[in-house]
Amino acid sequence: MSYIVDFKNVSKIGLESSPVAEALAGLRANEARYFMNKYKHEFTVVPANESRETLDYVNRILKEERDLEFAAKPLETSCFQVEKIKFAYVFYEDGLEVNVMYTVDNPKKRAVGFKLSEGMEVPRELEGTFKFARQKSKLAGIIRGSFFVIKGEY
Repeated sequence: MSYIVDFKNVSKIGLESSPVAEALAGLRANEARYFMNKYKHEFTVVPANESRETLDYVNRILKEERDLEFAAKPLETSCFQVEKIKFAYVFYEDGLEVNVMYTVDNPKKRAVGFKLSEGMEVPRELEGTFKFARQKSKLAGIIRGSFFVIKGEY
């Protein structure tokens, strides 16, 4: 069942099993606020066990581009297109968020982003490979983020 993320009243619905559920909920709400403010788009998530296609898409890009596979359990996903950009999100139980930004008409503006919820350790799959910048968010506390550019076609 899908859930429209409310960024005014942050909820842990769907994320309760995470050891950093509150911070992960804030991170998810931060994304919802961004898409509402920039695109007037409601950020909707789906339980990971109901969204195999989105998981496969994100996992394929991670594997083919950087040989990455995360051990953490995916809890939720989101996949949508606004303007000419396809977005895919996976929220993991350990507090990690992976997002894919894939412009339909411009191969130079395609990337995978990683955001770490406040209170989580850097996943071992990303240790030493990525440098994380810090960003403050009223909804999510301190967010650490990194990214890489997508070179292939998906």
